[in-house]
Amino acid sequence: MQDFRKLDVWQLARRLTKSIYELTRIFPASEEFGLKAQMRRASVSICANIAEGCGRRGDREFGRFLDVAMGSACELECETILSCDLAFITETVQKQTVDAVIQVKRMLGGLMGRLDRRSQGEAELIAKSHAETRRRNKRPVADIAPCEAPRNRRRKADS
Repeated sequence: MQDFRKLDVWQLARRLTKSIYELTRIFPASEEFGLKAQMRRASVSICANIAEGCGRRGDREFGRFLDVAMGSACELECETILSCDLAFITETVQKQTVDAVIQVKRMLGGLMGRLDRRSQGEAELIAKSHAETRRRNKRPVADIAPCEAPRNRRRKADS
């Protein structure tokens, strides 16, 4: 478990969320529960999933939350393009926002790759350890002492 606030990707996602909230203020009232709400939810989802993943145990669980954050980032990128298509934002604003989203996606991808490499390294170490244990435990059959049948002993309770 780590402090999500120290992650550069979370800090960038947080700034992106703030800019999405400011950007969507100008959207028409008809989009209050449409694109405006979707963009806000997607942006919050990015930083919230990074944070939640940091609170989970193990890299595998953390990776799953980063994967969800990546999906939300892709969703936000799409919604930003649609916002420009619908003339809610200018092409300049779209480019700036998409660039910021892409930067978050790159950072997420890097963090996910690092977790994968670390997991693969741990898996290799475990596999080597198991192989070594199996190698050590393989002794010729002659070296193994036969089990002796238990002798007729009285139990303490029988005494």
